[in-house]
Order: sequence, then structure tokens, then C-alpha cells
Amino acid sequence: ERPIVFAGNDTPGVMMASAMRSYISRYAATPARRIALFTNNEDGWRTAETAIAAGLQVAAVIDARPHVSPAHRSLASKGGFPVLHGAVSSVDGGKNGVRKISVSLTGGARAEVEADGLAVSGGWNPAVGLTSYHRGRPKWRDDIAAFVPDGAPPGMVAAGAANGAFGLGACLREGFEAGAAAARDAGRSGNIGSMPVADDEAFSISPLWHIAGKGKAFVDQQHDVTASDVELAQREGFQSVEHLKRYTTLGMATDQGKTSNVAGLAIMAAVTGKSIPETGTTIYRPPYVPVAIGAFAGHHRDENFHATRLTPSHHWAAEQGAVFVDTGLWKRAQWYPRAGEKDWLESVTREVKAVRNGVGFCDVSTLGKIDVHGADAGAFLDRVYINAFSSLAVGKARYGLMLREDGIVYDDGTTSRLAEDHYFLTTTTAKAGLVMQHLEFCRQVLFPELDVQLTSVSDQWAQFSIAGPKTRDLLKEIVDPAEDLSNEGFPFMGAREVKLRGDLKARLFRISFSGEMAFEISLPARYGEAMARNLMVAGKPFGVTPYGTEALGVMRIEKGHVAGPELNGTTTAGDLGLGKMMSTRKDFIGRVMAGREALTAPNRQVVVGIKPTDKGRHLRSGAHVIPKGETPGPDNDQGYVTSVCFSPVLDQWIGLGLVERGRERIGEIVLAHDPLRGEDYDVELCNPVFYDPDGGRQRG
Repeated sequence: ERPIVFAGNDTPGVMMASAMRSYISRYAATPARRIALFTNNEDGWRTAETAIAAGLQVAAVIDARPHVSPAHRSLASKGGFPVLHGAVSSVDGGKNGVRKISVSLTGGARAEVEADGLAVSGGWNPAVGLTSYHRGRPKWRDDIAAFVPDGAPPGMVAAGAANGAFGLGACLREGFEAGAAAARDAGRSGNIGSMPVADDEAFSISPLWHIAGKGKAFVDQQHDVTASDVELAQREGFQSVEHLKRYTTLGMATDQGKTSNVAGLAIMAAVTGKSIPETGTTIYRPPYVPVAIGAFAGHHRDENFHATRLTPSHHWAAEQGAVFVDTGLWKRAQWYPRAGEKDWLESVTREVKAVRNGVGFCDVSTLGKIDVHGADAGAFLDRVYINAFSSLAVGKARYGLMLREDGIVYDDGTTSRLAEDHYFLTTTTAKAGLVMQHLEFCRQVLFPELDVQLTSVSDQWAQFSIAGPKTRDLLKEIVDPAEDLSNEGFPFMGAREVKLRGDLKARLFRISFSGEMAFEISLPARYGEAMARNLMVAGKPFGVTPYGTEALGVMRIEKGHVAGPELNGTTTAGDLGLGKMMSTRKDFIGRVMAGREALTAPNRQVVVGIKPTDKGRHLRSGAHVIPKGETPGPDNDQGYVTSVCFSPVLDQWIGLGLVERGRERIGEIVLAHDPLRGEDYDVELCNPVFYDPDGGRQRG
């Protein structure tokens, strides 16, 4: 839709008529309390109709045409507003909006209209941009006072409003004919059906481009080009449309002439004494319609809310029918449903039992992975972890815990020593990037004197956890027979490079998060999918089962391993039952602050196991722990349930929780209060290690 140029047309509250219709019809928003309409064509009246239908007040319609249809006269009578023949000469208003509109009436008289909003319609321009991109010069049509496409390349046809047909019936006819012609050109024949029939809406326009008056009259509001700028360009000799565009910046950037060009060309034509076709028009560059910032940034919903990262075995897992869950930016397999399983719990229970009784594998490539090199690598790790790593033997792995400077637990993971000056460190999935940042800060700022280098290799290695009593049987099928995988040759917490069948090298770590005999195998990421497929083939005789993050979570809760819900930014090493790991023979980040009175108080909430006294009860995460017999409230809230799962081993729901003096209260019955779900039930505080507390199974 085109504007009409007049003094004050940049006043807040002056907008295109179609924009005002959109506010009313699409957004149910009132653009003004008293609306005036300035139009030179039939379509502008649609805004008056829309405003009246919405119950808004129309102050007046200023129509530049000499005649108005009886239907619109009737609408004016019904709406109780005058129809003024003439043009808006100026708008009185300021930053707070329109106040008064001055009108030059046909015949020379003047009138004023009090309104706080002005809708302007100067007619419509067909979208000629697409043909212009192919060097097609638009041609002028006097009957619609607009340029239409011309000279389209072979295969391109403009139809309907894009070709200047503004009536519905004409649009349907042209579209039908263009579609039939395209079908014939494509070699199709046969019955093309009957042409849809519709009446054409009334259309008339009296070209009006610029009303002279006092004050700035903007042609291109994006670039602040005024009517006087166009007149100045003519006086300076920049009469060519291409020169006019560059001299004034008319129609540049995202506007590309959609709103400004025709009015600007008409003003140039008037001051040069030429017609608009003689003056000509520029052609446009893409995009004719501006690309919204949102298209570049991505829609903030669903899969487009953030980047998506796929594990090396993702496509294989999708073939298996895996259900995926968002873990940070990662898509991880949550469980692998099988035919006949009625719900997710049945699938997860099957996966857990398969690992406990046989062998299964899980893609754990999302763990953060950092190579630590240098002569001082061990000393560096001693300073960032609460336990010692400089004493770790080559070929061994060790669980580590790092603190924030305030003594609160930051992250945990395993670190393996592959050579005297080379450690391989893993972090939780959630903290991969943050831990790398933290270590780099320590290296560069806190300990710049140490000879140590850090390399993030999270994306370079695919890593799989293979767990269960038949793990060795499966590994022997994929690892070179010369490799010794026995307890003596590869003991618990061992770590070294091995050769696979086919001479591919991999890193093998005897680490268990499940409580079973387990290894983690790490190999270049490009082999990740092939490894998953090979594990399925090699493990078929042993009933190998892929398992997802839900089964992984079940087994870690059964084993009492802490994870994200317990490492919640408020817990200390002592709270997690890991206080004995804190070395007394070395300094480390957070050591002094971890000794503060509040962080060592005897009544702190510590990790314990929790299980309902009724084995049939569903334990809920987030339930509050209240002393038995007391009324739930903030004064006697002693903790909460952090992690829950259904344990196939115990055949009941179990969980971990943070409870005041929890380790002193093992065996005590307390109340689980869940106001969110309206549930209260008795639970027992117990040892957090529900499964194989002596660790015999994971040591093989």
C-alpha cells in the first residue's frame, strides 16, 4: 500500500490504512479513539468499515475522488461521520500523537477534523520485485496508477493482484488461466475443470501523490527523504531515477521502493513536467520483502529455540526407534521401546534388567572431555580437584570432585592418566563448557607459572559405556585378542589405549556408573555410529541391549551415585558423602571456604536413600521430608527428595534425598509431604547405596 505525501505525515498516529485494519482485525488493538481516513481509492473505505464494525468512532473520511459510491454514503450516514472531498494538507500534533487534521476541500475551502489517528491509503502497488530481479522493467498502467510486471523470463507468469488485477473475480480468472497454461507447458493434458466464478469488487482511484503545505512531507520515512529533497535533486541535475535514488537514498535498504518509489517518481515527474512513464522507475534488488530478524535468529519455540547437537550414534538410535530427550543442546536416547511394551517404564525396566543380568551399552559421548598436557599437569589438577592426581599412576583412572571458590561443589567426573604428562578428564554433560572455562581461567590467571595446556576434545571422541556381567565377553569380540581384559590385566579403574580388531586404536577405561562390571570405550567420533552397529552384531550371542538415559539414571540411583539433582549448587563434598576425599596434604580451590562454620554445621542436609514403607507407593521427586507426626510447614521442613526411580532390583520406587542429619537417621520413618500433588506418605531413610553396597560386582 502506498502513502500520500503531505506535511506532518510522520506524526505518531498517522499510518497506512491497511496497517490500521491489521491492528483492529488481527490483533484486536485500538489504534486510536477517533479515526480519520484519507483515501484516493475504493479500498481505503475498508478501514472505515472495519473500524465501525469494531465499535470504534470514525471522525471523518477525506476522499480525494469527486464521487463516492452510494454504499459508502450510506455507511457514513449510519456511522454518523462526514465525507469531505479534498485532501489532507497538514497534521497538527506532536510526540503524543495526532490532535487535529487540516483539510483542503475541493473548491478551495478549508476544514478541520479533530482526531487522534489518521489512516492513509494512496492505492496499491503490484509486487514487481521478482520480475525486476530478472531485469524485467515494470510498465505503467494509468487505470490503476501503478507499475505492473513486464518482461518476465520464460517460465514466470504474473497473475492476479501481482499483475494489477485487484478484483477477486479477475484474480481467480487470471490464476486459473495461468495454471492451465503451466500444465500444458509441462506436457499435461485432459480436463482442467471449471473456472471459479466471483464478482469483482468496485475499484476506482484518483491519483494523488503530494499535497503542498508548510512543514516536512516525507516520501521515504525510513531514510527521512522529503518532497523537498526530491525537488532539490531536480534542481541539482539528478533527474534520472537512478541518480535520484542515490542522491536522496529514496527507496534504498529494506524499503526497496515498496512504499516510497511511486510517490517519489511522481513528484519528480511533476517538477520536470514529464509523465510518470517518461520519468521511469528503478528496479529492485532482493529481498523485495525484508527478511525478519526472527528468521535469522530462529523461531524461539520447539526445535528452533536453540541449536541441536546429535550424538555420534544418533541416526542409528533413531533407526532403533529410540525416544529422545533434550539434555542441554544434546538429543540423547531416553529409552528404546520394543513391540508389545505398554509404556516407558516397561521399556526402562527391561533395559535395566538386561544390563544387570547380561550386557548393555549406552552412548555417553555427551560427557565433557578435556585433554590436559604438560609437565605440571598433575600439579594443576591437584589445585582444581579436592583429591590428588599427581600421585595417580599411568594407566589408572580416578574419580574427582572440584569445588567453587566458595567451597560448594562445582562438578565431578573421572580423570585418567594416559602418560606422565597427559591426563584425560571428563565432566558432566551440563558443565562441559563451563568446566573448560573454569580450567582455562585457573591456568591463565591463577596459575600462569604452571606448564600445562588444555584442549577441549568433547566433539572429537565418541564414548560408549558397556556394562553388565557379560561385558568382557562382548569386548573380546571387538578388541584385538592380544589385549588382556582380565581383572589382573585390566583392573577396576584401569585406563589405557587398546587396539581394536581391524587395527583401529581406541581408549578403554574400566569405569562403572551402573554398579556392574563396566568399561567405557572411546574412539574417534566418526566411528561412533559404526561402533554402535558393531556392538549390536558382536553382542547378539550375549543378548546385548542398548539402554538410554532413563535406565542410566535408574542404575546410578540404585548404586547411590550423585548427579545433577544433588550437585545443585548448594551442596558441599561433605553433604554428598565425599568429604573424606578432601585432601589435607595440599591446597585446592575452595578448601578454605569449604571449612566455614555454616558449611560444616552438623544439621546440614546430606544425601541419604529414601524408600516408601509401602512398596506399592510411587515416590515423587520434590516431596518434602517432615518429621513423623508433625504438621508440614517451613519450620519443620528437613529436606526433600532429589532423584527417584522404579528399581527393578528392589521391585519398588526408591530415591535419593537431601535430609538434615540424614546419615545419623538411617532407619527412621519420616513423612514425605508433596503439596504439589496433594500426597502424604511414610518413607524410610536408608543407605543411599541400594544395590551391591560392597561393590563386588563392579570389581568383577
